[in-house]
Amino acid sequence: MEAIEVKDLRKVYGSTPAVAGVTFTVHAGEIFGIAGHNGAGKTTTVECLIGLRRPDGGSVRVLGEDPARRRRAVAQRIGVQLQESALPERMKVAEALRAYAAFYRAPADWRQVMERWGLGPLARQAYGDLSGGQKQRLMLALALVGDPEVVVLDELTTGLDPVARRETWRLVNDLRASGTTVVLVSHYFDETEALCDRLAILARGRVQATGTPAEIMAATGTGSLEEAYFALEGADR
Repeated sequence: MEAIEVKDLRKVYGSTPAVAGVTFTVHAGEIFGIAGHNGAGKTTTVECLIGLRRPDGGSVRVLGEDPARRRRAVAQRIGVQLQESALPERMKVAEALRAYAAFYRAPADWRQVMERWGLGPLARQAYGDLSGGQKQRLMLALALVGDPEVVVLDELTTGLDPVARRETWRLVNDLRASGTTVVLVSHYFDETEALCDRLAILARGRVQATGTPAEIMAATGTGSLEEAYFALEGADR
């Protein structure tokens, strides 16, 4: 069974199609990218994947379930880190992990998650006192405290300095090594090129290409995924 199956997904806001017939599959145990610039339809696609929005057409299956109809059941099996995620400034790291673990029927041991992701020394630190890289590491740990089969990471490294960004990449690779399926949503094409086993490139609410980074670059005759994106976007105009 595929971890995720999206077929002809459509979502319209007023008269504007945000997603116009998106189709892709995510294999269990891989890092799958949803890549594209702002306005490409990435966020709407993710919101349909995790059950925050109901599609206007097509179908979505996550671990065999329809997230629009079975949102609570799906939520128990996935972890999500959204771009706008934030915590109260004075909430401490350990408090946040303990609180999130309480949302799940069978969570991981939040103390082990804290130690695994290098947050043990920061257990008593307030969220507002953390660096950007530490905040992102905590958000990743919170997405994992439910012991998910699939984790969705939306613009995980936005705003991070180069050192923190590379460290976050290492953590994502560690996730795959542990058997977790990762959906990585990003407008950074160097990031998806470095991390993803396969990806879907979106522009204007449509899938422009799917495949491995090497396959997409070969098909467009380009030397990077960013170059491939602009070649595909230009061809679609």
